[in-house]
Amino acid sequence: MADLSVDFVGIKSPNPFWLASAPPTNMGSMIERAFEAGWGGAVWKTLGEPIRNVCSRLGGLDTGPQRLVGLNNIELITDRPLEVNLREIRDCKRRYPNHAVIVSLMVESRREAWHEIAKQVEDTGADGVELNFGCPHGMSERGMGSAMGQVPDYTCMVTSWVKEATRLPVIVKLTPNVTDIKPPGRAAVRGGADALSLINTINSVMGVDLDTMIPHPNVNGMTAHGGYCGPAVKPIALNMVSELARDGEVGVPISGIGGIQTWRDAAEFLLLGATTVQVCTAVMHYGYRIVEDMIDGLSNYLDEKGYKSVNDIIGASVRRVTDWGNLDLNYKTVARIDHSKCIQCNLCHVACEDGAHQCIPLVQMNGTRYPVVDEHECVGCNLCYLVCPVPGCISMVRLDDGSHPLTWRELSSRQPETMTAD
Repeated sequence: MADLSVDFVGIKSPNPFWLASAPPTNMGSMIERAFEAGWGGAVWKTLGEPIRNVCSRLGGLDTGPQRLVGLNNIELITDRPLEVNLREIRDCKRRYPNHAVIVSLMVESRREAWHEIAKQVEDTGADGVELNFGCPHGMSERGMGSAMGQVPDYTCMVTSWVKEATRLPVIVKLTPNVTDIKPPGRAAVRGGADALSLINTINSVMGVDLDTMIPHPNVNGMTAHGGYCGPAVKPIALNMVSELARDGEVGVPISGIGGIQTWRDAAEFLLLGATTVQVCTAVMHYGYRIVEDMIDGLSNYLDEKGYKSVNDIIGASVRRVTDWGNLDLNYKTVARIDHSKCIQCNLCHVACEDGAHQCIPLVQMNGTRYPVVDEHECVGCNLCYLVCPVPGCISMVRLDDGSHPLTWRELSSRQPETMTAD
């Protein structure tokens, strides 16, 4: 059986599955139940000056029968006294010395405030701190959270303050509410960050009740923008994790967060450069015991692939991510339809006709109209393959032999320079 244990900047964990800083890590008794269920680590719900939360603080996005494809929250950091949290952190780490206990922090932008809370956490015996530079609502209006993470100079400055005050590993949690994730990631590293975690939640308004015309979640007839998470954000998170994993100016371990619900999701984050993964929404939906399937699934995957350790796959797919200009323009695929499996739903025809390249006409065959691909016109966009409800009915088949790759960068370098007159 493959070894799932990881070493994340000196923080040892029996597996890469951690709970993210959120309601499931609100108190010691909860985290201890999670460890008993099999979680390798947990990031304590963010500590700082205790706040007062509102009622009606969550909103969900459903797609057909699938509940909570996305989750919006307007909940803030801990509303429990700091001394109570610190006591429970100390007790939890003492009872579970082999599990990773990380503490999320967020205080006002004063060196003294960050120094004080970092030292208090170090005294508990916790394994590390995570600086919450990502919360997009409530705290950001107070000059904290994403208000900090969206300004690289602030990210660097506060990270350096914490590094002055503690010997614990410092993880910086980044906000996705930026146009480019690299500048804040690099800034955190310049400030001394030992690792990065991402993504935090995405700014969102969840929807509107069409009867009352009140947006969700409804707080006495009003709402506020909140943080969006859940399975729907996974592609955004994977992109940002891979961007930092392949950035030569970053070069520190990454804890991946965003839409992780199964072992397969976790494996994708690991392949794209994460050493650990953090889970929140899936636990809020299904409970702590989902980690059992995650552990079994990842173990079986590694065994089937012949790997002895989870560390063998970390970052294995990073080299497969590149800039568009480096993609092979001569790579050619077309769609082919297996008519023995076709149920004549004609979704491929409609999708191609109205949403793509009009290359799947309906053709009379043995008294029945079937969709048939005009391969000369097919551009290999994959749309028909994606909408087809029958597994294996439509395949994307490669036509080129790969002997003459050509990138846009190469093509543009061959073009004669265009001279323009003044």
